[in-house]
Amino acid sequence: MDATEIIARLSLEPHREGGFFRRTYEAGDQPRVITPNGERFSLTSIYYLLSSERPRGHFHRNRSDIVHYFHLGDPVEYFLIDPQGKLERVVMGTNLARGEQLQLVVPGGWWKASQLQANGINGFGLISEAVSPGFDYQDSELGKRENLTAAFPQHTALIRALTYEDAID
Repeated sequence: MDATEIIARLSLEPHREGGFFRRTYEAGDQPRVITPNGERFSLTSIYYLLSSERPRGHFHRNRSDIVHYFHLGDPVEYFLIDPQGKLERVVMGTNLARGEQLQLVVPGGWWKASQLQANGINGFGLISEAVSPGFDYQDSELGKRENLTAAFPQHTALIRALTYEDAID
């Protein structure tokens, strides 16, 4: 299958961060979690796909912890900046011998961005994310290039590559 067929079969839509997604689960039969921003599902989950058409997930951060699971396609590279400015690079994929990971945990409050590895043969990478407490747009912030480069000047080149030129709300 190619990216177009997977997008159609999974009913994925363009995501504001980049790539494509669809919410697949929300814990509607479980008690809600009280957060500073209101009630949330205890858990939500999505499919998330990067393709050659939309190969980047731009810098953003969430208040909730997120667990990522790699499914299929080409490796997806993640860039994580912790609140103190330390940068981590993680590649999700199936080649464990090369250090690729099948699962990745991103703590709430960390900035993250992703990109499809350019040398792949499939033209897409498909993952899932589980978010707890459940995802809500009020708990998510898209990275503004000017703010991120001011906070983390040591990562300016990477931030410029993985943020939108004009901020999106």
